[in-house]
Amino acid sequence: MAQHQARKRFGQHFLVDDGVIDAIVRAISPEDGETVVEIGPGLSALTGPLLQRLRRLSVVEIDRDLAARLRERYPADRLNVVEADALAVDFGQFGSGLRIVGNLPYNISSPLMFRLMAFAEGVRDQHFMLQREMIDRMVARPGTADYGRLSVMLQARYRMEKLFDVPPEAFDPPPRVVSSVVRMVPLPADRPRPLSDAALEQVVARAFSQRRKMLRRSLGDWAADVDWDALEILPTARAEALSVVQFIRLADALTQAGRLGPALPHSAGLPS
Repeated sequence: MAQHQARKRFGQHFLVDDGVIDAIVRAISPEDGETVVEIGPGLSALTGPLLQRLRRLSVVEIDRDLAARLRERYPADRLNVVEADALAVDFGQFGSGLRIVGNLPYNISSPLMFRLMAFAEGVRDQHFMLQREMIDRMVARPGTADYGRLSVMLQARYRMEKLFDVPPEAFDPPPRVVSSVVRMVPLPADRPRPLSDAALEQVVARAFSQRRKMLRRSLGDWAADVDWDALEILPTARAEALSVVQFIRLADALTQAGRLGPALPHSAGLPS
């Protein structure tokens, strides 16, 4: 089989380090009978080891040459190859209890994280390898420099854990950055939820658009509609000081004031 040349437009960096591959598979710990979906299987560095533990695996691959290689290498009753852009895939087609894994291209990682949030109800967990800088932002805590829009929006939906770093030399071709592996577990139905998901996204985006300003200034004319004392947010607070729950309560206050919304049917407000 001819050697595949990594394609820059797809952000391809193929994992080749057996030790790292083994560590990722052990972290996922797949069991036969589970529904596992791999995004970006590439040259099947993870696909092969996953199939050693699973009866059947689904993969999403945008590169038609790699998709053809996968179909040639593995029987269709064991490997379901979906040739498509992961940003356009309906992950609901795979059923519920999904375990989603992948060595993700850096150029689509952020939009893909937000895309997958729409399917979180049917997901058991996600294990991804991404640029370390991005994962540091995903898991960042309030009050730190890495804490921002990505942190708040993902932590409102997932419990996340950074597992370990992966050096550039574990890939071919090696990227110019260090990678990391993250575990993402959707939070349960009784998690704090905003009256409007859209309102939360708007508030967080505006709050961090000028993160050096005090929050009451960065929110502009919205600030007048908020009872800041009731929310226990200091007059001098900046966006990075607020917890996820505080952002949810802030978004709810603006929804109830008629600034943002509309409220979603599931909402019954947050526990006090």
